[in-house]
Amino acid sequence: MSADEKVLLIRSKVNLVQFENPVLISNNNQAKQDTYSVKNNAHPMESGDDVDECERQSCDDVLNNILPPREWEKDGKTFRQCISNKPATEINVKKLNEKFDTLLKQYNAKEVGICPIKQELYSQCFNEVIRQVTLNCTERGHMLIQIREEIQMTINAYKELYESVLANGIRKLLRREHKKSDLSTRAKQLTSENENLEIELAEIYSMTEKLELDAAEQRDAETKRQAEELASLKKANKLIKIQLESIISPKRV
Repeated sequence: MSADEKVLLIRSKVNLVQFENPVLISNNNQAKQDTYSVKNNAHPMESGDDVDECERQSCDDVLNNILPPREWEKDGKTFRQCISNKPATEINVKKLNEKFDTLLKQYNAKEVGICPIKQELYSQCFNEVIRQVTLNCTERGHMLIQIREEIQMTINAYKELYESVLANGIRKLLRREHKKSDLSTRAKQLTSENENLEIELAEIYSMTEKLELDAAEQRDAETKRQAEELASLKKANKLIKIQLESIISPKRV
């Protein structure tokens, strides 16, 4: 199971934020009556309890800003569940801490680095902390919501930057792979050409050696022929000289 699938599973099965019991909604008008009768009663206030009602509504608004009411349909009926406005006890805080640690181990959240599972669990835990703080001080709860939104904006900005850098890196990698493929093809082509040239060079060397051998044989044959011809000429010259001497010698006597 991938990390994203685990996050979806956590969102569907795990909830660290305390919610009230679901309220049945029969129709839109009834839904408004039921909802506001539990949390967001918007009827005109009497002058005697204006301050208390405003404070309660302000607290409810902050609670609803933490997580909006959840609505779902079952057996043709619509239910709504709002975030709880009951303060947490020391036992609740201890159980939350234990449950949080258990879930981190159960879903194999990473201790370091980017981990969507850890981010989801920490987000739910932080929302519960905001809920508890809001019940003690509405202004602090509102401030924590703003901090949460700023943190989320920062995370989203880093995610966009990471995705942009990752996409750029992938594009560069693809270009390098494409260039590498072209260079590999070119290298194979040059290797093939080099092998062909080596074959041609070997043939040229062989032809050159043959030509040199033939030339040497022809040169030796020509040298031998010329030597024989020279010897023959010398012999003929010697005979002619002897004949001339034999002819000239009697006349002198």
